[in-house]
Formats: sequence, C-alpha cells, structure tokens
Amino acid sequence: MKRIAIQGIAGSFHEDAARKYFEDEVEVVECKTFTTVCEKIDNDEVDFAVMAIENSIAGSLLNNYQLIRDYHLRIIGEIYIHISMNLLVNEGVQSSDIEHIHSHPIALQQCMEYIEQFYPNAQLHEKLDTAASSKLVAKEKLRNAASIANLRSAELYGLSVLDTGIETNKKNYTRFLILSKHGNPTTGTNKASVCFEVGHFYGALARVLNTFAENEINLTKIQSVPKIGKPNEYTFHVDIEWEKGENYDRAIHQVLKSASSLSILGEYTKGNLHNQ
Repeated sequence: MKRIAIQGIAGSFHEDAARKYFEDEVEVVECKTFTTVCEKIDNDEVDFAVMAIENSIAGSLLNNYQLIRDYHLRIIGEIYIHISMNLLVNEGVQSSDIEHIHSHPIALQQCMEYIEQFYPNAQLHEKLDTAASSKLVAKEKLRNAASIANLRSAELYGLSVLDTGIETNKKNYTRFLILSKHGNPTTGTNKASVCFEVGHFYGALARVLNTFAENEINLTKIQSVPKIGKPNEYTFHVDIEWEKGENYDRAIHQVLKSASSLSILGEYTKGNLHNQ
C-alpha cells in the first residue's frame, strides 16, 4: 500500500486528490504544514506526497515552489480537482440555528456571496483546512455552527449536508502536484516543470521564452518567485507541454545557453480535470 503525505487531515481536498490520482487504496499520512510534507519524503517516511500549487481563484502558492526546490523533490504527476463547497452541520441542526461558520480562510472567501446572502450575521472562524473544521463541528457536537467543506468530510465525520455547491465560482479548480524523491524517465511524458534564472539585461527572459516557441513547445504557465534575501532577483517557474519529445530535448539544450541556471523539477504526463 502506498503511503502518501498530505497537508491537512482525512476529508481534505488533498486527500481527495491523492485517492483520485493513485486510483487504488492508499495510506494517507496527515501533516500540519507543507514543510512537514516535504520532510516526510526527504526522510523516506512516505512514498509520495500531494501538494496544492495553484487555485483558479486564489492563485499560486509561492512558498510551495520554494519548498520543492529546497528539498530537491521531483514532480512526477499532477491532478486538477474541482472545488465544490458544501454547508455541513450535525444532524437536526437547521439553517436558523447557525451562528458560527468554520472553514479554511480561502474556502470562506470562495463562499462569501452565499454567506453574506444567507448568514450575514454569522461569525466566521478560520481553521487549518476544511476537513479540520468539519471534524471540530462533529467532535464538539455544535448545535449552532456549520462547516464549509467537501462531501467526503460529511461522510467521514457523520455530518448532514445542509446545502451543496455554495461556492461563488462554479468553475473553481485546484491543481495538485504529485511529488517523489525520484523523477520519471523522460520517455512517454508530455509536460515538464522547470525553473531558471536569467541575467539582468534587456531581452534575457524573452530569449528563453522564444526558444520554447521556436521548438513548438507550449508554455502553459509562467510564475516569477522572488529570491529570498536578494531584492529584484527572481526565479522563473514555467510549465511546458510538447507533442514531440525531440523538440523538448532540443529546447532544453538551447535554453541552457541563454539562462544563467536551469533546473528540471519534473517530467510527467499532463493531468486531467476531476469533478468531485
């Protein structure tokens, strides 16, 4: 059985991503922080890890880019999970009883229109993740509170679903990376995540990006991450896709001539979108 490290607890979207990606029975190892997740892989305590890297509404998790580099982890896959939020309560609790709503701060933000319309006077409580908020409501048998989480949390912690699909944006997805201590072989892959630095002169970044275009490499994401302790210096993270492996190989060799540094964080197969 594969051991998978996740940030958060059972019932979280990280666990959902782990189970859907591996498609078989896994043992989820719960971690309080993303740093702990990386330490688990580094110390060979788990086989893989699942780490959120970006959300279509909240944007990128910049610190996670840094962690992947610091721990020299390899990206071996990705999965996109549709984020659907639900209002969960203990059995018998009615809408009129709700005075408190618990959830992750981003989840609360994603459901703010619903909250303001139906529970404008409710006190909002930020928790480490959506599943932890559900576990709290269930464990303490709160009769005047609800949590916002996925349906898996309701199942795990015995909560009733008072309302479904309460998120403001119905096309909200989170991209999760699958991490390992060792990378995939290049053969058979069609996507890569790389990071590089360029010199401080005009056209330096454009030269690298044009190299990808000239080799028919599709650039799907570019993210600048500030270098800690070095003002005005950045590392550029890009995701690229290709149809012909030889084009990718040629582009990487050419980029090496233009970039001051280049690291391949992982080569893998492009992920699919998964609904809950």
